[in-house]
Amino acid sequence: MKRTTGIELWKRAKEIIPGGTQLLSKRSEMFLPDQWPSYFKRAKGVEVWDLDENHYIDMSLMGVGTCILGYADEDVNKAVRKVIATGSMCTLNSPEEVELGELLLQLHPWADMVRYARTGGEAMAIAVRLARASTGKDKLAFCGYHGWHDWYLSANLADDKNLDGQLLPGLKPLGVPRALKGTSIPFNYNRIDELHEIIKANDIGVIVVEPIRHHEPENDFLGQIRTIADSIGAVLIFDEITSGWRMNIGGIHSLYNVSPDLVVYAKAMSNGYPMGATIGKKEIMNMAQESFISSTYWTERIGPTAAIATIRKLQEKEVPAHLSKIGDLIGEGWKRMANKHNLKINVMGIPPLKTFAFNHERSLELHTLFTQEMLDRGFLASRSIYVSYSHNEQHVEKYIASVDEVFGVVEKAIENGNVLDLLRGPIAHAGFKRLA
Repeated sequence: MKRTTGIELWKRAKEIIPGGTQLLSKRSEMFLPDQWPSYFKRAKGVEVWDLDENHYIDMSLMGVGTCILGYADEDVNKAVRKVIATGSMCTLNSPEEVELGELLLQLHPWADMVRYARTGGEAMAIAVRLARASTGKDKLAFCGYHGWHDWYLSANLADDKNLDGQLLPGLKPLGVPRALKGTSIPFNYNRIDELHEIIKANDIGVIVVEPIRHHEPENDFLGQIRTIADSIGAVLIFDEITSGWRMNIGGIHSLYNVSPDLVVYAKAMSNGYPMGATIGKKEIMNMAQESFISSTYWTERIGPTAAIATIRKLQEKEVPAHLSKIGDLIGEGWKRMANKHNLKINVMGIPPLKTFAFNHERSLELHTLFTQEMLDRGFLASRSIYVSYSHNEQHVEKYIASVDEVFGVVEKAIENGNVLDLLRGPIAHAGFKRLA
């Protein structure tokens, strides 16, 4: 395949855009340095065409988890086109804000009110501000990844400036005021003992948790956190920016019968159109009246309209069941092909968001080789896949057939010790480290 146009444009982009793009996860170096097509001309369903008109099946990030229905979904686009034609912004407010709010509250009977943003990081910043305002306490404990804002990155500030960024390598807190040091304190998933220790040593007013990512909660982990939050009067926030809408309609927390005080959504709730929401209890949400939280483009009409159309289709088509079915097929396929080719891999994550990792000391090199070889076979592929409603069994069958071939290449490369010789460019970047 000729992929020169996108590669050359990426080089130009890095000269004028710091990092080349707005999102770390979309940097070409995260996938295949000097080889990744980088830009798309059009996308539909799970199909992508790059600037050179090369055609790919996306068995990777699907817009970094946003396009749960698939690219350019006709039903969502139809609703959006209507509000574009009749006006997406006005001095008056969008009635879709009320319709979406009522829909979200129907799905969350424990909650009373909603606020909107246009991306996950913003919505999380709103939630943390509301929670701190409600309790009057600065310190919070968190588990998981929660974005780029100061409240979160302050966890990477150390007593010694030279040790900044050691906790979560790759997430440097440069520019975050050092006065915030010690206000956000992390604990590891399923380590309730760590949270107990944090509570003993600090006056915690907020607890922030991703309910699930790569591992299932053990020993009623979420329920224990709920009990702790109640016992100390802390606000419990569930960050469902990634997990929401995939296993069920709404938040995955409901599958574990644990309700937070606030929950945050973005990504999948609007199928690629900018939208985020913070949902919660009235007494906490009303703190938005006391603390200044306001932004012009949070009132535009496209985001709520896309969210309504997306959620309705998720309900009508029973999308989460399809996502789990396809995700399980992919995970089983990885394991089967790894066994066939004597490769040791770890498969993690909920069915709609599957991840695999080579259990090998040179895993990053192997993942780079995997991405390179899958791209040659017409797949956008990496170690993770966000399943969409547009993925079907035929896509999986074709994908796993190519995985079979590529795992064979990886097997021989390991045997011959020539992985680097097979790479046509640099090794992919590792990105940042998550707390497990």
